[in-house]
Amino acid sequence: MYIFTWDDDKNYLNIRKHGISFYKAQEAFFDKQRVITLDTRHTTNTETRYFCFGKINEMIATVRFTIRDNQIRIFGAGYWREGRKRYEEENNV
Repeated sequence: MYIFTWDDDKNYLNIRKHGISFYKAQEAFFDKQRVITLDTRHTTNTETRYFCFGKINEMIATVRFTIRDNQIRIFGAGYWREGRKRYEEENNV
């Protein structure tokens, strides 16, 4: 079982900017064909960050997250071409 957390203010901003809530973004993690990759650009010495590319209602979402206290901390999500491309490449779609 996954436990998800996020900052409510960032969630609101994400909805306004990208049209997807962090609550909805959780669904990407339950896609059996999801792809998890390291976010090398935003990983630091103190925190490792990741991307989850997964299907939500026939669209491919990109979810930016980290693991804190054994919980998935979401801090960004959207429907971006680059994420869809990576998902399709990994799943031979």
